[in-house]
Amino acid sequence: MKASLIIIGNEILSGRTQDKNLSYLATWLNEIGIQLSEVRVIRDEEDEIIDTVNLLRKKYDYVFTTGGIGPTHDDITSESIAKAFNVDLETNPKALAILKEYYKDSELTEARLKMTKIPKGAELVENPVSKAPGFKIENVFVMAGIPKIMQGMLEGAKIHLSGGKPVKSESIDVFMPESFIAEELSNLQDKFKDVEIGSYPFVKDSKYGTSLVMRSSDETKLSDCKAEMELMISKLV
Repeated sequence: MKASLIIIGNEILSGRTQDKNLSYLATWLNEIGIQLSEVRVIRDEEDEIIDTVNLLRKKYDYVFTTGGIGPTHDDITSESIAKAFNVDLETNPKALAILKEYYKDSELTEARLKMTKIPKGAELVENPVSKAPGFKIENVFVMAGIPKIMQGMLEGAKIHLSGGKPVKSESIDVFMPESFIAEELSNLQDKFKDVEIGSYPFVKDSKYGTSLVMRSSDETKLSDCKAEMELMISKLV
């Protein structure tokens, strides 16, 4: 099962806000056997949101969006998602009841009522932090951009997800440059096609090295790959 993430927000692209949702989501999905395969960062622009959602929802099993579902004028994600699916954006009775219970009458402003407008036919995704819900429409999950809220919404989204075996990983650090082991790594990857092998340079104590990372949902093949990699390294040292 594969998923994509659409990070929506001018503040991310301007550099004013650093995204913290990508790494959390990728790790969270791995644990339930879903691979995050593509990430896009886009502006708060209706056409861009519509086009990106419609492209990725046909390409992947699941699409997650973060950002743009708050009460302000530039929060246009919900309306854009409705247009992507060619459905109306309407006040959701359940979302309205949730906010009426959470806010006093004087606090339930027109701006906050905006957060009760959900695409017709969508299912709510619980928000245990600030109550205003996210939603799911077909294979698209629309969530808040604030990390703590997004993380809470993921637990509500979990019941709708079908994953596979969790992806496990093993790593070995070696004090040698990537170029020195590139050919051997290529041969190892050809042999273990069900194991994803990556190499990542690092500097530690003024010494250059490479982290060799192996990832697979097949623990036996992962273990066998690690054993052969350790043997390969021992011959190169």
